[in-house]
Amino acid sequence: MYPCERVDLDFISDAPFRFVSTVDLALPPEQLFEVLSDAGSWPQWASVITDVRWTSPQPYDVGTTRTVTMRGNIIGDEEFLAWEPYSHMAFRFNDASTASIAAFAEDYWIVPTDRGCHLTWVMAMKPNGTAARLGMTAGKPLMAWMFQRFLHNLRRYTDQRYG
Repeated sequence: MYPCERVDLDFISDAPFRFVSTVDLALPPEQLFEVLSDAGSWPQWASVITDVRWTSPQPYDVGTTRTVTMRGNIIGDEEFLAWEPYSHMAFRFNDASTASIAAFAEDYWIVPTDRGCHLTWVMAMKPNGTAARLGMTAGKPLMAWMFQRFLHNLRRYTDQRYG
């Protein structure tokens, strides 16, 4: 594993690469937070994720850790920077299985609506090295499309789970 920069919440708005995706969901914030807290749900809607394992006991909070495995055998050891049940969670990578990630964080904001809730997801990254930076720059449109698609998959998953 390669150490990543121990970024804070400010990184999410200041990162060199940011992807913002949104979706309206037909479920209350409590149920969405339940889905996001469920390790087994992530591979169901975020197709790049193959496994999520909590490495801290419940109750989860700021400082909680977990390990996420993605396609291509990319592994990230995460630490939560925010944990506000039903409204906000954020985490960063402390370590990654690839040296191409200098810093990585994700931020999830949940706002209740008349029909359920609205989710805003921000993925923030800082690549390590010229090749990784050029790859991120070239791949940015495809990545933005893919991340928004994850949230459409999340909507289908939650509709089936709670419908």
